Amino acid sequence: MSSPAFALPERPLVLDRYRPLRPLGSGGTGSVWLARDEQTGLEVALKIVPREGKSALRAEREAEAAARLRHQRCLRAYGFGGDSGHVYIAYEYVAGLTMREAIRTGRLRDREAVEAAAQVLDGLAHAHARGIVHRDVKPSNVLLEDGDAVSVRLLDFGLAQFDEADTLTAMGDVPGTLAYISPERLGGAEATPASDVWGVGVMLWEALSGGHPFWGVPIGSMTATIQAGAAPLRQQRPDLPDRLLAAVDRALHLDPRKRPTAAKLAAELRECLRPRRRGKPPRSRVVALPRELQLGRLAGAGLAVAATIGGAALLPFYPPGLVVGLGLLAGVLSLVAPRAGLAVALFAPVFPFGNLALGAALAYAAVAMALLVAGWRDPRAGLAS
Repeated sequence: MSSPAFALPERPLVLDRYRPLRPLGSGGTGSVWLARDEQTGLEVALKIVPREGKSALRAEREAEAAARLRHQRCLRAYGFGGDSGHVYIAYEYVAGLTMREAIRTGRLRDREAVEAAAQVLDGLAHAHARGIVHRDVKPSNVLLEDGDAVSVRLLDFGLAQFDEADTLTAMGDVPGTLAYISPERLGGAEATPASDVWGVGVMLWEALSGGHPFWGVPIGSMTATIQAGAAPLRQQRPDLPDRLLAAVDRALHLDPRKRPTAAKLAAELRECLRPRRRGKPPRSRVVALPRELQLGRLAGAGLAVAATIGGAALLPFYPPGLVVGLGLLAGVLSLVAPRAGLAVALFAPVFPFGNLALGAALAYAAVAMALLVAGWRDPRAGLAS
């Protein structure tokens, strides 16, 4: 609490509204406190920036950018103000940890890293559509909310560049964190939405590999290393899906015109998370039956043919050709619909009995119906009976 970064105004309420409760963190430009909004009762993250150098101008720019953004992936700003000594921004309070902390401690699995990157891109796409380029996309500016599902907030638009705004830097000064600055910006070009996509590409490369594509070289050589391009992620993670590896490579393309937009890259990353379809199964297919079942069906068909022909020829009624036809019909039906085959075999003698006497036909029909019911579950057993 004695650190200058945590210094607070002497008044108990900031801007006559926010009551600081405890420090959440500090950086080179100021500190962030958990505070209570005495007007609404809500807890907020209160950013406090001393009026020193360009810090106040950067905080004002951050507040202006936050006021333009209304997206669930961009940390929402509730209020902005200042006094003679500080600039204050009140943000929504989201409990969690930064993506930098998650990578460092190994808490971020592959699918979570990809989804987190896609959500960052969602927020960037929203900003880009409003003429705002972040210019400092890096893991420490991404907040992962506590909880089971991945939910991120994009932080710190203090270096943001607007379509109609002048930059905060002098000629030759490149704002941002060197390890995440795109090669075209290091070469003197203006920041564009493609520059932010590069930052996401570096961040995703780092999260998936556990390393960084440009670390491990002297600081004086890092600019040249970045301008030479990142090594393919495949060298570190050949086990990842080809589509995901290709998406990271496109985000890190040296030519900014060949990088996808934030929205397109977000969609592509989410496609990488979905299971790949191996082709639609055929609508119908022939299933090979076990040998025993094949022989059983053939035996049943033969039994149906014999029973039908025998029953139809028991008494004179059917012409010889029709007797054979009924037998073949019963055999075919017993193969595709055994109960139908059983019915034909049982009821074939009804008409010959009717030709003899109506009572005989009715009596036989009753017996045939009883046999059909008895053999309904196992038609072949019914034929044998």
